[in-house]
Amino acid sequence: MTNPVIPGMHPDPSVCRVGEDYYLVCSSFEYFPGIPVFHSRDLVNWTQIGNALTRPSQLLLTAETPSSAGIYAPTLRHHDGRFWLIVTSVSHGGGNMIFTATDPAGPWSDPIPLPAVGGIDPDLAWDDEGNCWCTVAGVSQYRVDPTSGETFGEPRRLWSGTPGAKAPEAPHLYRIGDHWYLMIAEGGTERGHGVSIARGPSPQGPFEPCPANPILSHRSTDEPVQNTGHADLVQGPDGSWWMVFLGVRPGGGTPGWHVLGRETFLAPVSWVDGWPVVGDLVSAPASEFSDHDDFEDSDLRPCWISPRDRSEQHCTTKDRAGWLTLHARGSTMDDPAVVFVGRRQQHLSCTARTLIDPAAGSGGLAVRFDEEHHYEIEAGSGEVRVIARVGPLRTIVAARPAAGPLVLSVRVEEARELRDARSGPDTISFSVEEPDGTVTVLAALDGRYLSTEVAGGFTGRVIGVYAATGTVHFDWFDYQQGS
Repeated sequence: MTNPVIPGMHPDPSVCRVGEDYYLVCSSFEYFPGIPVFHSRDLVNWTQIGNALTRPSQLLLTAETPSSAGIYAPTLRHHDGRFWLIVTSVSHGGGNMIFTATDPAGPWSDPIPLPAVGGIDPDLAWDDEGNCWCTVAGVSQYRVDPTSGETFGEPRRLWSGTPGAKAPEAPHLYRIGDHWYLMIAEGGTERGHGVSIARGPSPQGPFEPCPANPILSHRSTDEPVQNTGHADLVQGPDGSWWMVFLGVRPGGGTPGWHVLGRETFLAPVSWVDGWPVVGDLVSAPASEFSDHDDFEDSDLRPCWISPRDRSEQHCTTKDRAGWLTLHARGSTMDDPAVVFVGRRQQHLSCTARTLIDPAAGSGGLAVRFDEEHHYEIEAGSGEVRVIARVGPLRTIVAARPAAGPLVLSVRVEEARELRDARSGPDTISFSVEEPDGTVTVLAALDGRYLSTEVAGGFTGRVIGVYAATGTVHFDWFDYQQGS
């Protein structure tokens, strides 16, 4: 089935429609460039058209920015001929800020700070009088001037969800028919996650909760998609209603490990007695995905991301034509300053391969969760080796002599059968392909240690290339769904 509609680490989706075009953004955390922007005509097939935050003046993350910090929960809206993007930066005192653009593919403006607006998960909504309301997790609300960041009056507390439910967050405010609807996530972003909604006569309420709350939750079910929540509503040109939301696909035995992070899912919405009713996840024939990058363009495609920053000084396609060149800065994948360029792992089974020339340094192909949880195959100094970092433990799993340009590969294979309740979700295998065509599997590692349930945090796996010492060149990168 084609769900998730945007697989891999694409959480906290927010969507808006302009005419027959839909646009969607997601959280990006410690990765740069920040906030991926997608376009679709049918809500099922999405294409990344850019990233909203592409300049240090928009997004400043340093080596002190922890993994799973950075950019949280954007809301995307279109109003008065302009796109508005409001988001929270939880690093370096960034707080809440607004960006604007006339074209969602960019460029986006520098930030408009909202220094008086506390909290996370900000939302924007305009009423018929032109007032702009910013609602944040908690749930509280401010009247703001989105062009200047000025606030008016004190924040007002609103409906905060089911009594006793933790973490009321991800508020979105809508005018639909005669009512204002306030939709929130609650229960925490783990297995208890859900979506609830209330309605009232004005943006400020008072709000009455839907008697069928939560309107979406997979808690305490055997559904293959879990942790469903943090949703947004959108109406199609034909009057139909839809919900995008995050969820995870845990695998293996108990407690279940999800490795791709939180992904974006889609479900239809109907209305009964003035309340939204969420239908089953959309399904459609699935197609095999593949992507190959020869690094022929002067700029990297928008799917490529790096921890915290990416400068042309350390990462460029201009030093050697048709190659991606990385100049080392950090020493290993343990280092927050490592030069790493990757793409989100988007499929439960996949294979990634790259041709590396390590003649002037060392580097390789890595599966990254964070600085303390990653596996990689590294070439340099006449040797190729597989390295595993899990929490405080770091070890060279396997090594063998190898020289000259060679192909490194990583294969992720989803576990189809459980050996017992402790079975992991997948196996990650590392191979080297030498110039004479010889393929050697150096190691096969348990994938559970690169999962949210082990590593913690809010992110998922990213597969990519890195430089550990000196200068390393990569001729191409290939990613294939399946194993």
